[in-house]
Amino acid sequence: QVQLVESGGGSVQAGGSRRLSCTASGSIFSFYIMAWYRQVPGRQRERVASITVNGVPDYSGSDPGRFTISINSAKNTMFLQMSSLKPEDTATYYCWMFIGGNTYEGQGTQLTVSS
Repeated sequence: QVQLVESGGGSVQAGGSRRLSCTASGSIFSFYIMAWYRQVPGRQRERVASITVNGVPDYSGSDPGRFTISINSAKNTMFLQMSSLKPEDTATYYCWMFIGGNTYEGQGTQLTVSS
């Protein structure tokens, strides 16, 4: 069993920056992939970025120019550094993990970007 805890959400002005964190605990072993998703009520969940335990990122479908995903594998912690934030980035951001053939998800952290 794996537990994921996100942090770093809150309110920020448009144009600002924010860093989200997600720490995994429990049965963590050698290989895994972590990712950030976000969701706005009434809209489909959107994948933001993913990263392997070895630090290989994948920004398919997101905005790599403004978002940077990283990982501290020693602490099983993933980060999402976001800059030049826009009101449309307002969403609940979820941490996701694939490990041992199973997937896990955190409770989410709300980010609100005001204009």
